[in-house]
This record gives sequence, C-alpha cells and structure tokens, in this order.
Amino acid sequence: MNWREIPSLASLRAFEVAARTGSYSAAAQELNVTHAAIAQHVRTVETHLDTVLMVREGRGMAPTDTGAALAAELSAGFRQIVAGVQSASQDVAERPLAISVTPSFAENWLMPRLTRFWAAYPGFSLSVHPGMELVDLRRDGFDLAIRYGRGSWPGVEATHLVPANYTVAATPSLVDGRDVRDFSDLYDLPWLFQTDGREAQKWVEESGLDLACCQAHVVATGSMLLSGVRAGAGVGVIAGALIEDDIAAGRLVALMQHQIEGLGYYIIHQPGALSERVKTLKSWLLSCDAV
Repeated sequence: MNWREIPSLASLRAFEVAARTGSYSAAAQELNVTHAAIAQHVRTVETHLDTVLMVREGRGMAPTDTGAALAAELSAGFRQIVAGVQSASQDVAERPLAISVTPSFAENWLMPRLTRFWAAYPGFSLSVHPGMELVDLRRDGFDLAIRYGRGSWPGVEATHLVPANYTVAATPSLVDGRDVRDFSDLYDLPWLFQTDGREAQKWVEESGLDLACCQAHVVATGSMLLSGVRAGAGVGVIAGALIEDDIAAGRLVALMQHQIEGLGYYIIHQPGALSERVKTLKSWLLSCDAV
C-alpha cells in the first residue's frame, strides 16, 4: 500500500463526515475542529482527485454522485477500522495482566499474598512470569514488573514497594546457644551465597568476616539460597522482605540486619497513563501488608 497515492486520513475522514451530515458545521462539531478546517480538508481531497465532491444545496452541502460513492466506501472502511480497534481493545481488556518478577520474590512475597488479592478482586486474571532476565516491558508485553535494585532504571517509572534490607538469617538449630553480636560469632558456621550476590558478600567481608577462611558455598539462584538456609545448610544474607513469614513463624531467626539507602523491590511500568486494571493492581500491591 502506497499512502502517498491517497489524501491524508484526516482529510478523508473530514470529507466522509461532511458528506454524511450534509453540513460543514455539523462535521466540524462532530470532529471537534473548525468549519474552516473541514472546508480545507474537503478541498484537499477534491484537489487530489481533481473533481468536485461537495456542492452547496440550500443552506447546507451535498455530495456529488462521485462524492456520494466515495463517502459510502469511506464509511464502510472507517467502520471496519473502528471494529478492528474495538476488537483489539477488548482483547487487551480480557487478557490476563502480565507481571514479570524475580523467582524468589514471586515465591516468597507475591504468591502468598495473591489469594487475598483474588478474594478482593474475583475474576481479575493475572499471568505471573518469574525470571532473572531483563525485560523490555513494551516489546515483551508486560504490564508491570517487580525488580530488585535502587529504582534508577532508564525509560520506566519506578515506585518503591518494599525495602530489601540485608538480613543475616539461619535456622534456630544452627545457631542454638549462640549470643550473636557480630560476625565473629558466626565465623565457624557454613555460609551460603548466591552467584550474583557480590554486593552482599562485599558487605559481609567489609563487616569483618573473612570468607576465604570460612566454609562458604555459592549457589546459582536466590531460590536455592533460601531453600538451603531454611534447611539449615548454612547462614545466608537474604532480603528481609522474602523471609518475613519465616521469621514470624520461628522457622528462621534474623541475626543481623543492614539497610542500604534506596535498595529495595520496585514496581516498574512504562511512563504515562495506566489502564484501570494496572492502577488497581499497583494500588493493591502498595497497600499490601504482611501475610
């Protein structure tokens, strides 16, 4: 299709409304433009086709035979465009809202809370996609994402959801009888770290624990780290938001905590106006209290 072979869609739309209503004033009101703008658009179409399409009739305007035929074709075409847009809009409204989230946050914070969300909003369909890879929200079709960091990602709007303070945690049995005041009291215990958790390891080392002299193990994912700590395989540095329930239930004990300014889990989405469904979910997440 060569769009240069036809007048602009704005001109064709103005002509179709003018021919249908028989009035430049009525067309101007329907399209929320001026009478002069409608007249200019009609002249543009007539010039392009080198023929008269509208003539004065009484106090109004009427299409010529050629104009009436063209207006009928345009009306059918515009109805098809409207139907296509409405169908696409309906598909978007009915599809599950897609959320990208890190696996450990999905398992330990989000999923335990979603039963309350669905109880409050029955029929609200969500599609949760756990993954560590960076996503392009627009390209990959995500409505929201929840990511760990400092909220300074380019091209998106980030809203702080929960802090991610470093929490040194272990099972009660692993530290039974110890009066833990600093890292020296944990020197002889096994430690677990995540492969990409260099920042946590750096904090531990700067706080006085020589990992080179400790029994330190590195696992690939945050989920593996959490599973190992919960099983008593070692002491771990974990984002506090992920183990709130474990600490409250006594399955883990928080030995030390350290909050880094700005570090946390953030809701991110594309800049600009949000759909009602996205606003509903975002608002609920921000107001969500502990399980």
